This record gives sequence, C-alpha cells and structure tokens, in this order.
Amino acid sequence: MPLVAQLADHLSRPVTAGMRRQAALHLLDWAGCAVIGVATPVAQALAHVFLSDGSGGCTAIGHAGTVGAEAAARYNGALGNIYEMDDVDKRARLHPGPVVIPAALALAQAEGADGDRLLDAIVRGYEAMIRLGRALGDAHYSVWHTTASCGTMGAAVAAASILDLRGDALAQAMALAVTRTGGLWETRNDPLSNAKQVHNAQAAGDGLLAARLAQAGLRGPARILEGGEGLFAATAAGADPSALLAGAAPETWCLADVSLKPWPACRHAHPVIDAALALLDQVDRDRLEVAEVKGVAIETYADALRFCDRPAPKSVIEAKFSLQHAVAVTLLGGPPPLSAFDPAMIADAEVTALRSRVKVVTAEPYAGAYPDHFGARLSITLSDGTLLVREQPDALGDPENPLPHDRAVGKARSLMHAAGMDAMAVERLVEECLALADGGTIPRSWPTRIMPGKV
Repeated sequence: MPLVAQLADHLSRPVTAGMRRQAALHLLDWAGCAVIGVATPVAQALAHVFLSDGSGGCTAIGHAGTVGAEAAARYNGALGNIYEMDDVDKRARLHPGPVVIPAALALAQAEGADGDRLLDAIVRGYEAMIRLGRALGDAHYSVWHTTASCGTMGAAVAAASILDLRGDALAQAMALAVTRTGGLWETRNDPLSNAKQVHNAQAAGDGLLAARLAQAGLRGPARILEGGEGLFAATAAGADPSALLAGAAPETWCLADVSLKPWPACRHAHPVIDAALALLDQVDRDRLEVAEVKGVAIETYADALRFCDRPAPKSVIEAKFSLQHAVAVTLLGGPPPLSAFDPAMIADAEVTALRSRVKVVTAEPYAGAYPDHFGARLSITLSDGTLLVREQPDALGDPENPLPHDRAVGKARSLMHAAGMDAMAVERLVEECLALADGGTIPRSWPTRIMPGKV
C-alpha cells in the first residue's frame, strides 16, 4: 500500500476530547501570533495581493468584510510566523500552527462547519505535517524550510477533514499537495527577504486547493513520497519512510508533542534565554551590568549555531536569529518582550558590548540529544572571577518542560493587546477559542482593524 494511503488510514480515526482541548489552545496561540502579525509592513503588502477579491464568507484577520476560503488561507497563513512566536514540533523541526490552522479555519467558515469539525481538522493536519517532517530528516531540513515543504500536506489534510474526505479521497488530497512542495532555506541568508512568510501562505493555500481538487475527483501520484522520483528521492537523502507511521497508536496524536514558544525569537535561541533567566534567579537579580560580565559561553547543538550564530545582527529578523543577542538582552533586562529585538535594542550600546563577549560552540550532550531535546549550557564569568553555570536540557514550552496553561493563555492576550485590541475584544476572542473544546462555535470576534499598540 502506498505511504499516503497508509497515512490516510491512520488519519481517519476519531479525535479524542483531550486532543480537541489541546487544539483549541493551539488555535488561541496562533490567533495571538496572527493578530500581532497584522501590524507589520509585510502583512500590509500581502493584503494587497491576497485580499483583492472581496467575495466569500471567510475572515481576513485585521480587515473588515470577508473573502474567499483560498484567499483567507493564504493571507492568514502569512501572519502567524512574522513575530517568531509560533508553535513548533522539535523532532520534525517545523511550525504547524501558522499553516494548518489558517487552512482549517478558512474552509470551516466557508463550509459552515461546527467547532468539533474545526478542532478535528487541526489535530489531523498537525499529525500529517509533523509525521512527514520527522520522516524527511536532516538532509531535507538542511536545505528546505520544512514548515513550507511539509505544510502543504498538513493544510491539505486539515481541509480534507473539513470536507469529510476519507480513504482514497484523503490520500489523493495529500498526493496532490505534496506535488506542490516548496520553500528553500536560502531565504534565511538574505535579511531583506520576506519569503518565509510567503512560503507559509503558499503552503496553506495550496493545501486547501489540493483538498478541493481531490473532492472534485482529481488524483495525484500514488507513490509521491517513496517513488523513484517522489519527495524522499528528490529532497531527502537518507529519509526514513518507516518514521512516517512510527509509534502510531489509536489514542496517540502528534499534537501532544508540539511546543509553545514563550519568547519572540527563533526556537533554537530559547534554551539560552531560559538558562539566562535561571541564572538571574540564582543570583537573585533582575539584570546584570555589562561591567560585571567578563565573558559568556554557550554550548549547544549544531543547528542552533547554523541558524543563530550572529554576533552582530543588523535587523529585527537577524536579532531573532541570534544566540548572542538573545542572551545579552535577557541578562540585561530579564524576560525578553517583543521590543527586545527591535532596532533600538539591536543598536543599544550595552547590548552591543555584551553580545561581543558571547562565545558559542557545539558540545555534548546537547549535540547528541538533538532534535529530541533542544538544550544548552550557559556559563557566565563575572569580573570578580565568579563562574555561573546553568544546564538547560529542554526549552520552556517543550513537552518535557511545558508552558503552564495560564502562561500560554497570557501570551496570546499580551500579543493581542500589543496589536492594539481593546481589553473586551481580547477577552471575547480568548473565550471563543477556548470554548470550542466545550462545544462552542467557530470564533467570530476576529479584529477587523489593527492599530499597533505599545509593544
């Protein structure tokens, strides 16, 4: 049986109530990320492209009126990753929320689906996207932006779930989606590139389109994953096809493994942020002074350096992908807010001085534990000779070190407030997202106008 057919069988089982509740929390997490994402130039530019057709019944966050499902999936799909606070599966090394949820939400609105169907679609979309990412492995991730390359399948499965496509029809939706795989990591090498958000938009929209094509009876290549000219052969030397369904069990869903990000930076920078905060707690301080820090050493895994070894970032996105900046702003100011990665902080004299004292290397046990564990060791040598050391085996928000529920909800609230939503509107949207798990209806309180607040 072709792999997409096997995966279709796995995805067709019932979703548990516990997973629906978890999906509602991830919907809320994405909502906060998307709302704050609207208040950016890249979102405004993409609105001109994706929202030119005002027909349809689907929400475009931050805009009055409604649009068609595909336009909504593409536009909303671009929003959730802009501030780098989107959820992440560490083993697949991808962000499912920004792609799966916009596709599921748009088609649920277009089809008049109920809340249970939306949550089921999110759980199934995450499952497909994450399992594909885990199977593709290191060689694929070294070149391909996996949120995009696997996201098209995730979005297709979510949309197919809304349309109640099962068996062969679901397999065809996945096969058609995979033929549209795209998204190259070269975008991270150009600080002026907006392609990362475009990748997500394309994946969400193309996945929704693939499900509609399958509903119409169109077919994709049966062996699109494992075939001689399929995805594994083309993009993933050393891929492990058996990982696609490894550990599959009736009550187990990959959504349970997905991490929530507390800090507005690349996930690879989170272990050192957590370690820096722990060291501040250890010395009972809110911050350190630059003059009292002689040197800072970070020991971590290779991908953290590949993506985030930037001692002198020059833009917001480079700062979010800088271990040196992340640890410097945390040691100097405590838990990093959105503004910790803004141009003013990048140019700050104290931050610049402390960044220059940070050295980064790969080391065990972190290199060997990755990607099952995102960890780091942070060592700070003070001017008086004191050595402070913190081992951080797992980042806050991972299943091994979960973000408490109230902090996850608080994160979404804070992002919505930062986007300029008033307090009552924030509470309505929070309540509607969480109420889905208890039989609530699809949220209606999406903001129609975003005025950036004080971040």
